[in-house]
Amino acid sequence: MKLRTYSISTRERDQMVEVTDQVREAVRDSGVQDGYAIVYCPHTTAGIAINENADPDVVRDVLRRLDEIYPWKHPKDRHAEGNTAAHMKAIQTGTNQIVLIQDGRPVLGTWQGVYFCEFDGPRTRRFHVKTIEG
Repeated sequence: MKLRTYSISTRERDQMVEVTDQVREAVRDSGVQDGYAIVYCPHTTAGIAINENADPDVVRDVLRRLDEIYPWKHPKDRHAEGNTAAHMKAIQTGTNQIVLIQDGRPVLGTWQGVYFCEFDGPRTRRFHVKTIEG
């Protein structure tokens, strides 16, 4: 088992940054041939997602639809920091994803990528990749 930590800087309040290459690097460097990797975000206003990485309109559409569901300002929100929408989006996305490893490589579909999802940026964040044999 090996844990890798990556730092990431976001530029927007809402942004999906593809981190597939970092996941591949963590898997390769771990030496795990058959097992899984857990990609984990230790922040309450960000998350990890697996989704299409071929058409950038998918990311734009996802962020737009999340904004429609969780508008930044809502008259009933009470959280003093004013970022309740970011917390809701992070809950929706989730803090982690599990990626299978086979033959020393992440098992992802043709159009799939792993994303760090920022909902309260811009910020400098981190995420972890834990690889496990078996």
